Amino acid sequence: MEEQMKIVETIQDLRSHLKLERVQGNLIGFVPTMGYLHNGHAALMQEARQANDVVVLSIFVNPTQFGPNEDYHTYPRDLERDTEIARANHVDYIFYPTVEEMYSTANSSVSVTVHHGTDILCGKSRPTHFDGVATVVTKLLNIIQPDRVYFGMKDAQQLAIVKQLVRDLSIPVEVCAVEIVRESDNLALSSRNVRLNAQERIDAICLYQTLSHVRSLLDQGYEVEQAILFGREFFNKISKLGQLDYLEAYAFPGLTQLQSEDKQGLLAIAVQYENARLIDNMIIDF
Repeated sequence: MEEQMKIVETIQDLRSHLKLERVQGNLIGFVPTMGYLHNGHAALMQEARQANDVVVLSIFVNPTQFGPNEDYHTYPRDLERDTEIARANHVDYIFYPTVEEMYSTANSSVSVTVHHGTDILCGKSRPTHFDGVATVVTKLLNIIQPDRVYFGMKDAQQLAIVKQLVRDLSIPVEVCAVEIVRESDNLALSSRNVRLNAQERIDAICLYQTLSHVRSLLDQGYEVEQAILFGREFFNKISKLGQLDYLEAYAFPGLTQLQSEDKQGLLAIAVQYENARLIDNMIIDF
């Protein structure tokens, strides 16, 4: 008989459960999320399920990665719905801590600061974001101590920074990247998509269309800078409702300026709508 999925709210209880799993020699796969799960998260859970004996899913809307004027309080939350999706994807444990459980004092004296790759792309307009991500990921990896952790390629800058974090802090975990999951019209799945109105949802296909246009120009032999410039012009022609935050290209996973010797690049876009900021990207081989 299959064991029931457990929802665990405290660090102590989760550590007790996972200690028993390790005693039995079970490999642990971990999927960190902020909830409001969709098929992109399901792909992460499925990858974790295939490669590990135990799957832990965290649901925690982390306040330290939101700026003062961002959508922390309105970020979509639905634990009942998330629980059903997690159960359907054969998760063993949902870690569902409160803010007070994760951050025992209002002003923690220790946090993680990232010194490279945070002043570009999303980090340019969100200066404290990746320090908040790095801090909570470090805490979660320390609490769970998984063998593998799973991140989606949609947040490619975050993925690159987490890989750097794990390497630089010598955290013994394998970071696994999972490809972007898209709607039928190629809009990348995101928990924030529900905050688009009907007209914005139609307009939002401009993210993928713009990335595809730039990739086509690169395939035709255009220099990166020129292709990006034409891509911005293309976006402004096809989007009636979105405001372009950035359309840029960097080496991947190093997040440095592209050089002639680079073999792979990250082509990334962010667009602001009235109540949602969407991101998307493509990996370009040179």
